[in-house]
Amino acid sequence: MSTLKAVRGTRDLLPAETGLWNRIEAVARSVFERYNFGEIRTPIFEDTGLFARGVGEETDIVSKEMYTWEDGERFDLDALEATWMRLNESRYGYSSPGERNHKFGINAELQWNESVEGPAGSFITDELIMFRGRFIRIDLERLEEAVAEEKSALLAEHPGHNHIVRGRLVIASPIPGKPEEKVSDEVVIEYVHGNFNKSSQSLTLRPENTAGVVRAYIEHKLGETGQLQKLYYIGPQFRRERPQRGRYRQFSQIGAEVIGPISAGSESPVRDAEVLEMLATLLDELGIAGWTLRINSVGSSSDRPAYIAKLKAALEPVVSQMCEDCQRRAVTNPLRVLDCKVPHDQPFIDALPKIADSLDEASREHFAAVCAALDAAGVPYERDHRLVRGLDYYTRTTFEFTHGGLGAQNALLGGGRYDGLSEMIGGPKAPGIGFAMGEDRLVLTLQALEATKVELLDAYIAPLGEAQNPAALELARELRRGGLRVELGDGSFRLKKSFEAADKIARAIVLLGEDEAQSGILTVKDFSTGVQVKVARADLAAHLIALRTPAKTT
Repeated sequence: MSTLKAVRGTRDLLPAETGLWNRIEAVARSVFERYNFGEIRTPIFEDTGLFARGVGEETDIVSKEMYTWEDGERFDLDALEATWMRLNESRYGYSSPGERNHKFGINAELQWNESVEGPAGSFITDELIMFRGRFIRIDLERLEEAVAEEKSALLAEHPGHNHIVRGRLVIASPIPGKPEEKVSDEVVIEYVHGNFNKSSQSLTLRPENTAGVVRAYIEHKLGETGQLQKLYYIGPQFRRERPQRGRYRQFSQIGAEVIGPISAGSESPVRDAEVLEMLATLLDELGIAGWTLRINSVGSSSDRPAYIAKLKAALEPVVSQMCEDCQRRAVTNPLRVLDCKVPHDQPFIDALPKIADSLDEASREHFAAVCAALDAAGVPYERDHRLVRGLDYYTRTTFEFTHGGLGAQNALLGGGRYDGLSEMIGGPKAPGIGFAMGEDRLVLTLQALEATKVELLDAYIAPLGEAQNPAALELARELRRGGLRVELGDGSFRLKKSFEAADKIARAIVLLGEDEAQSGILTVKDFSTGVQVKVARADLAAHLIALRTPAKTT
């Protein structure tokens, strides 16, 4: 039997890794709280229409990368049977009346028996057919048993004839053209492509979280409070893309959104600048130095059509010389051509019109005000006229934070303004700005900047003999309640084994034998100095805390 492993593009995070993840999330929560952001948790799957309407049907995410399925109240077995009969009409067509028999078996399993009787010694052929929504082994076993029983019954009813009995398990499949599988000489599995769910709904694992947050804003009428909503989230997203370093099919994002009615100041350039200043603070507090903030304006919903028309016209004579992705995007989403990283295409892209030249006065003033606020706050940035975002809902300010420690794919996080997203998915006018950062890439950056430090426990308690296990547990509980991080050994261990285990994970080992339990004076060894001392139980917690900071020598 083959060993089951994590699905390609996913991974397990083990305790040695999760410490860094937890630190990143703790720092993020601390920063968000200081900026008056509250946490929101939305479902990991949504109606597919949310992403098709909000993110954009022609984006790479919606057209190629989403995990989507049809979800129904129940499986429509009748629809599967009708479809199969229609597809197999030529195979099982009637050549003369009475030549084919149909009958229904128990549990709505259709058994289609073909019976042609002839003189003694001729063949009698039956095919038993079972319809199911999905493969379950017990169904296959029941079909095999039914085939054997039918063959025995025919032999008893028509002795002297040769009997051929076949079984066919018909299963609904989401994959078109899937070939049938031969289980044995008597039984095959046939797949029928189609949606056979009643009251079906198309659902998608969220590929990003902004659309879900805005959906929640609309559904719960948060705009009716009249207040600006400042929301953050931490959680998994899903995209069916080629896995690579720092990029997985299930990945975790930290993100935030600022959204609300215009009267609450949601359109103000200072909101954009505040989000960018907050992100600069977050990266600094995470210990990520040397980041670069790149910003641009992609204009309003009225600016972009004119620019896209210019872009298409400029691409038309050269796009045939560009990569396949650019050729496709030139038709479906021309702005994404500016994202291309293929070296051969860069001269063509550098010669394309700049979106800054197509901004109306309001968009120019908005972008200038964002830059002025960043200058006042002392947040450095670079203007990048090629910076666009891959989602249809972005307007005006777009941005990315990058870092050289990530190589060619150097983006730490990105985001932008989406003033029309709420209206795109059926809500009121609610301008907003947000961002998302991939935790995997943050972890890679931090690992590149500093060696991963193993945080040692305060103590390892080693009971000397199994009789001391209860007292050791009592001592461990006492220390843990005092805020210390403690591991509990076992009295069955030899003393050497206890020391070896403790030295790997703790700063000190506390020996608890019969004498220590009676006297209340414990033996403590500091692994960093090798010094072993006697410590009163009442002073033990303070002694262990003092060991966190090595003593200075003079």
